[in-house]
Amino acid sequence: MLEIKNVTICYQDCPAVKNFSMTVEQGKIAALAGESGSGKTTVIRAVLGLLASGGRVTEGDILFEGKSLLKNTPGQWRKLRGTAIAMIFQDSGAMLNPTRKIGAVFVEYIRTHEKISRADAWKKGAAMLERMRLPGGDTIMNAYPFQLSGGMRQRVGIAMAMAFRPRLLLADEPTSALDVTAQAQIVRQMMELREEYGTSIVLVTHNLGAAAYMSDWIVVMKDGGIAGSGNRNEILSGNSGGYIQKLLDAVPTLGGARYV
Repeated sequence: MLEIKNVTICYQDCPAVKNFSMTVEQGKIAALAGESGSGKTTVIRAVLGLLASGGRVTEGDILFEGKSLLKNTPGQWRKLRGTAIAMIFQDSGAMLNPTRKIGAVFVEYIRTHEKISRADAWKKGAAMLERMRLPGGDTIMNAYPFQLSGGMRQRVGIAMAMAFRPRLLLADEPTSALDVTAQAQIVRQMMELREEYGTSIVLVTHNLGAAAYMSDWIVVMKDGGIAGSGNRNEILSGNSGGYIQKLLDAVPTLGGARYV
C-alpha cells in the first residue's frame, strides 16, 4: 500500500528527517510516536505532498500502490488528495472556516472531487456525519463551527476525510486537542473505519497508549530518525532499552501498574 524508502527531508538544506523507511500494508494501522520535533508530521506531510515552504524530499522515494508520489504533477496531486489519500489534521476545528456553515464547506469539498448536484452532495455529507455518530446530520450541516464542541468538530474533520472512502488515511494527532472521553470515542471510530472500509491508517501521536491500542506496527522517532520499530508487543515489552524505554518509564502508573 505505502512504502517509504530511505527518505531524507530537508528544509532550506537542513535535514529534518534522515534515512527514514516504513511500510504500511493494506488495512493495517501504523503509528509514528515520539516527542515533538522528532519529524513525525513532516513524514506524513511528505506522503501527501504538503511540506511547508522550503521543504523537499532530497533522497529516497515514497511509493503508493507501487507508484512514486514524488513524480506527481499538480493535477495528479489534486486528483489523489481527498480521494485515494486523505488527512485528518491535529485540530480539524481550526481548519474549518468560522464564517461558513459546515454544510457549505462540506458540499464544496464533495463537489470539488465528484460531479454531483448540491442537493445530492448535501445528502452525502449529512449521511457521513451521522455515520460519525453526530446526531441529526442536517442540523450539523446547518451549524457554524463555533456551535460545535471540540469532539464534534473533530468528527466533522474525520467525516470529510472519509467521504470518498480513501485507501490511505493520514491522522496527525487527531485526539490531542480533545478531552479523555472524546479521545476514546475518536479512537474507537477510527478503528471502526478500518474494519468497515479496509482503510490503511498512519497515526501520528505522542500517546503510546493510543499507539499500542490501535496499531499493528509502531515506529518510534527521535531527532528525525528511527529510534526503534516493531509490533505493539515488541515495543511495549519493556526490553527495548534506550530511548523507547525512557518513553515507557515516563508513562504514569496507578497502583504500580502501567496502563499502556
